[in-house]
Amino acid sequence: MRAKKKIALVGAGLIGRRHFDVMRKLDDDIIIDSIVDPSEAGQDFAKSRHIPWYPSIGDMILASSPDGAVLATPNQVHVVNGVECVNAGIPILVEKPIATSCSAAEELVKAAADNDVPVLVGHHRRHNPWICRAKEMIKSGGLGRVTSVHGSFWLYKPEDYFEQEWRRKDGGGPIMVNLIHDIDLLRYLCGEIEMVQAISSNKERGFETEDTAVAMIAFKSGALCSFNLSDTIVAPWSWELTASENPEYPATSQSCYMIGGTRASLSIPDMKVWSHGEHGHWKEPIHAKSVSEPKRDPLLLQMKHFIDVIRKEAEPIVSAQDAVESLRAVESIKLSALQNRPVYLHEKQT
Repeated sequence: MRAKKKIALVGAGLIGRRHFDVMRKLDDDIIIDSIVDPSEAGQDFAKSRHIPWYPSIGDMILASSPDGAVLATPNQVHVVNGVECVNAGIPILVEKPIATSCSAAEELVKAAADNDVPVLVGHHRRHNPWICRAKEMIKSGGLGRVTSVHGSFWLYKPEDYFEQEWRRKDGGGPIMVNLIHDIDLLRYLCGEIEMVQAISSNKERGFETEDTAVAMIAFKSGALCSFNLSDTIVAPWSWELTASENPEYPATSQSCYMIGGTRASLSIPDMKVWSHGEHGHWKEPIHAKSVSEPKRDPLLLQMKHFIDVIRKEAEPIVSAQDAVESLRAVESIKLSALQNRPVYLHEKQT
């Protein structure tokens, strides 16, 4: 049996506690080394679990030597927390987004490279078996050439969701909070993004931030995408309400992504492949077949992957630089909607 890896949990809020539960399920591979959280609630949580508690990463580093750390802290401190860990030689799994901006993220990217310490970013949906199957189908040519994609994030957020002021301010809307998950998956499946153009609206709720947006996306491969998002619509067409990943959201049998190719099309996450007969055109009958995979918890699979990364048996599926590119795409969508123009992802911003 291989030696267990000692993991520090930094941040004992809602997301941190989900990571804690996942690590407990992997007790053949993981020892929860410590909990780092300055709050009284964090201290009480650690005490109730009989796990060493520290108020800061610096205190933890002085007293312990974990093999890795899970950073489930607020977005605004991801970079400073991450840099502190990698400078101490500690591999990290940091929650998404990697930072509040691409420019801020570069400090963590550089620190990880300078110290040769791996960073895994928690875009956990990439670990979902359905996404892995879709990636395999696209890469193998099972859909032919992907020419167009459609995605949606439609759901209705309750009024109490907006009691926290930051959710009503610029940057607290569905583009920055929710779309980054979808954009990361689309990049993973369809390749790098060249250009975006978007329009947004705040007409329904009247907050400073948007509540609805539509984005057009051009991939470097030549494929195009339309993505429609809103948190003001009662509907089942979002990853949250179709993928059954989080028990807080009621599951449906619908899909939220459609990937169209010259040989077949795939809907996700119901994992149906649609194709014609021998000649593959519209005058032939079209039929669907399921290519679904058994359901597994992507957070659990992500944590297993993190242990493999620590053991140097795998490279991060989502590296720091990879996560920066997803953030760059979302920032560009936000900028496009603000300035009412196309935005090329690597243009110089003025």
